Formats: sequence, structure tokens, C-alpha cells
Amino acid sequence: MRALVTGAAGFIGAHVVSALLREGADVVAFDRVPPAADVDFILGDVLDGDAVRRAVDGCDAVFHLAAVYSYARADATMMRAVNVDGARNVLDAAARGDRVRRVVHTSSCATCGPVTGRAATERDLPPPRELSVPYRRTKLDGERLALHAAAHGADVVVVNPTVPVGPGDTRPTPTGKMVLDVASGRARGYVARSALNIVAVEDVAAGHILALERGRAGERYLLGGENLEMREAFALIARAAGRPAPRVAVPWSLAYLGARVADSALRPLGREPSLLVLDEVRSGRLPHLFDDAKARAELGYSSRPAADALAAAVRAGENGVQSSLNGAR
Repeated sequence: MRALVTGAAGFIGAHVVSALLREGADVVAFDRVPPAADVDFILGDVLDGDAVRRAVDGCDAVFHLAAVYSYARADATMMRAVNVDGARNVLDAAARGDRVRRVVHTSSCATCGPVTGRAATERDLPPPRELSVPYRRTKLDGERLALHAAAHGADVVVVNPTVPVGPGDTRPTPTGKMVLDVASGRARGYVARSALNIVAVEDVAAGHILALERGRAGERYLLGGENLEMREAFALIARAAGRPAPRVAVPWSLAYLGARVADSALRPLGREPSLLVLDEVRSGRLPHLFDDAKARAELGYSSRPAADALAAAVRAGENGVQSSLNGAR
């Protein structure tokens, strides 16, 4: 099998490339920067429809992971372009010609929830008020393009990772930054009653392969791990880093007020807060609880304990810092 991976140099994309290589696949990496793995590499951007079509030619499967994951207002235009227009280019390219290609479209748990009072499933949608957040809105719009293609005969499966953590989150993503902030002692508190579904990035990558092999076209599958209160997740990160756990429980309303004040203060300077990011805090109003039973039942998906995944993320972050220090000497 020859498989194209868009966003192959990204956090999840790099792990999907590694998982495909272990399965013996012939991998073509498509990204704006080279991946770490030794595979065929095509330098390109998903916004370039011609480049995407050339990359798809000769491939039997397409894993579409290229996306912008950000809560920064400055990235809103790029999120719309990459997460929606880029997805359209990939889906259109995969549908060209006589070859039937399976597309695994990587969406997000942000398109499924959260919902009030229970864990969200693939049958759910995020609260309408949260669709003002560009990341959620654009990921949902991109996902709807994928499901529309499937409804019209394309072989497209959607996967919805929850909150992946682990090695390789070097840029980092907002999730990786959260881990670094707690591990470094920069984060002194947490939002009270908030929660996340934490999953090892390696398990998410394995879920992509299972979706290719066993997923039903037109369906979406949450790829999750454990539902943890933010207090517990931060304590596990701090323990792995050898630091005291953050103890200050901040009510969401107070955190949101602080984020609005910080945002208003920095906006005239053309800047945004790095800790209290307005859209990120806005998205944390409800606990982000998810139920991935569908993927476990239909795909045979499984995940390791969240404590192990968070410890691996902390170790990877510490090694990255040490490597940077060694390189500066």
C-alpha cells in the first residue's frame, strides 16, 4: 500500500507516518517542512490544489492531518484557509481518477462536544456558543466537507482525537504548551471543575491505521483515552516533573474575566496573552469529557493509561530542553 500523509511533519502526522512504516506501507509525506522519518517527501502546501493532486497520484490511501491547531486570534484566517479550503483540496484530489482511495480525515473532539452533564459521543455537536472559536468552527466545517463527500460515494472515514500528548510535540501545540507550563512550574493553578480526555499520541496514530482498515465510510470515531479532572491531570504532570502540583482552583468565570482583561490590555499592542488565551479559556467552560466506546467496539481501538502518556510527554519535553541547552554551549 502506498499512503499519502498530509501534515506528515506535525505532531500526530509524524506518529501516523511511523505507524504506517511499522505496517510495511510505502509512505509519501506531504508538508511544508521535511518529516523526521526517512520516507518519500513532497514539499507542498494543502492550499495548492495542483500540488495536492500531484501528491495523491499513485497513492492507494490518504491520511489528511494537515491543520492549524491554535487559539490565537491572529491565526483565524489561516485556520479557515488550511482547515477548510485545504481539506476541500485534499478531498477533491482523492476523488479524481479511476482509483478508489480511502481517505482518513483527521478532525477533532472539538466537533463532538463538550456537552452538559455527560461524556460526548460521535452523535453530539459542540454547543453553538463555542462555534465562535475559530478552531472549533473551522474543524467542524472541514469535517462536514469530509462527511458530505462520503455521503456522495467517497470512501472517507473521520477520526476525532481527544487531547493527544507525548513525544514529538515540539512546536508545541496548545496541549503541549499546557504540559510544558505545568512541568516548568509556570502554571500555578487550574480551572475548577474543568476536565480533559487525555490520550497518548501513539494510540491516536494506531487508531488512524485501524480506521483505514476497519472504519465505516461516512462515520466518525473518537480516539480517546481517560477522562481526567484538570486538577488530576496537572498533578500527574507535576509529579512526573518532580514538582508540587498546582493547588489554586480558579472558577471558570474568574479565569474568563482575567483572559478578557489580559486580551483587552494587549490588543492595542497587537499582541495576545500566552497563558490566559481568551478563546482557549472560553472553550473550557464545560468539562471536556468524551466516550470513545464506538472506536473500541468497531475498530478494536485501545489506549494506555493517561498517567503513562503524560509522563512520556514530560520526559520528551525535558529532553527537548536539555538538547537545546547542549546545542547552545
